[in-house]
Amino acid sequence: MYKTPINLLICFVALLSCRNTESVSTETSGTPTFDQASETESIMSIIENETSCFYARDYECWKAHYAQVDYAFQAWNNADGTVDVKRGWNELDAKAGKYIKDNPVPPGGSSHPKVERRNMQVKYFTNTLVYMSWDQYNINPAMNAYTHSIETRIMEKIAGVWKIVNVTSYWDYVNLVAKDSLK
Repeated sequence: MYKTPINLLICFVALLSCRNTESVSTETSGTPTFDQASETESIMSIIENETSCFYARDYECWKAHYAQVDYAFQAWNNADGTVDVKRGWNELDAKAGKYIKDNPVPPGGSSHPKVERRNMQVKYFTNTLVYMSWDQYNINPAMNAYTHSIETRIMEKIAGVWKIVNVTSYWDYVNLVAKDSLK
């Protein structure tokens, strides 16, 4: 008969003591402040470099920007309306490596010499995991029209370095954007 109120009191006291311990340890831990702006700048540098390396068909450079893990993921649409999905680093690496080899550009060239990113949205889930999305405009080699794409990335900080874990990229191959219309 007295066990239930006593058990509730013990649980309540235990919860209060845990709460106090947690707040004390958090306040005294001295962990450095997370600089989101600086981290986002670092991530954007990785994304820009990976894009440049891919468009220049530099396989080793491209590969260096990815988390080479079994949960790596890449998905995109093709001009013919099909979708291409790769799960895991081995699948992703094999497909991209073949694409880079089979679609060369002249030395020092690029399949898309200019890329513009707009409407950037960034969501940090932790200090080592971030989701990003944006509109991307990829100019053609003739430099007269952009192909618009919707891009997302999931980035993970591994051993102190941001790596790409997930790429999703959907291109509007039908409705090209005139070069002069982007201001």
